[in-house]
Amino acid sequence: MKQLTQLVGDTPIVQLRNVTKSREAVVWLKMERTNPGGSIKDRPALYIVEEAERRGLLRPGGTIIESSSGNFGISLAMIGAARGYRVIILVDPKTTPVNLAMLKAYGAEVIVVTEQDDSGSYHKTRISLANKLHREIPHSFRPDQCFNPWNGEAHYRQTAAELWEQCDGELDTVILTVSTGGQLGGFSRFFHEHAPHVQVIGVDAVGSTVFGGTSHPYLLPGMGLSWTPTNLRDLSLIDEVYKVPDEDAFLACRTLARHEGILAGGSTGAGVMVAMRLAQQRSAGSRIVCIASDNGERYLPTIYNDEWMAEHAMTLNAEPEELRRRARLLEPYSLNPIETANYRADLAEALDSPSRSIMEGTMTG
Repeated sequence: MKQLTQLVGDTPIVQLRNVTKSREAVVWLKMERTNPGGSIKDRPALYIVEEAERRGLLRPGGTIIESSSGNFGISLAMIGAARGYRVIILVDPKTTPVNLAMLKAYGAEVIVVTEQDDSGSYHKTRISLANKLHREIPHSFRPDQCFNPWNGEAHYRQTAAELWEQCDGELDTVILTVSTGGQLGGFSRFFHEHAPHVQVIGVDAVGSTVFGGTSHPYLLPGMGLSWTPTNLRDLSLIDEVYKVPDEDAFLACRTLARHEGILAGGSTGAGVMVAMRLAQQRSAGSRIVCIASDNGERYLPTIYNDEWMAEHAMTLNAEPEELRRRARLLEPYSLNPIETANYRADLAEALDSPSRSIMEGTMTG
């Protein structure tokens, strides 16, 4: 008999069969939706909570406070319900109705932050308010996913190692989307140290400036920031970066559902577009794995809603061949990501991040 949190991990990989051709590279998806909270964010959320408990930073009856637009907050709300913690999640107007409902179903207190930051997003204002509440609420803990190095450590020690074992050494490329940098940072470090022949590809949203460029609004949920997160400590470990438009990512989601029977979130659609581009360039026998971060049911009111897509002037559906054509048009945003660094050394201090002491190695229980 297992406890709920013991179900985190051991997610399967499945092969795409209908949107690729037999003469091309094999594309696999690692299905993180099978985690109990429905996304890959269960992994860093649990790792950070357990590390905080071990160090005495989070004690019975304590409060977890986090800024999250969706999956990470849902994971914390689930863990908090299972372990008896009060959970406060700060979201913004882009958070989907489904995610809001899930947070509240787990008993989390939800605060909607409507003030935009200097990039036109809500990340910095959400984080700043979360840190303020952390200072004011006794016995509270801030997982602080954007700055906490334990985020990337979870994927280095667990997710990447798990994938490598599943593939029995037969892996050529792994594709990861980026938000707070934990996945991409942890995976790139693991494969650099343990299997340097594996190519690590980063995927971002058009409009995000994690890898520099021009910032502008975009619709892809759970992707992007207006700076390079500290969990991406060494961009030289990433081989290539792509930026995928909203419409292409959403069409990929809808095509996966109709032609592969896989209901996935927007970030998975973005990653699959890059996987399809690479698959068409490579021969059969080459293996590409794309991390499928969450469950598409969370996006039924948006990505899978014809009216919502039409409101945003997007094509509703695409046959696999049209998706393959669009994938061929994608070009790498950078072949040397270290040149695109957009670090903000002042940001952790400006936002009063509680993870500064972790980064400096001084936080103790």
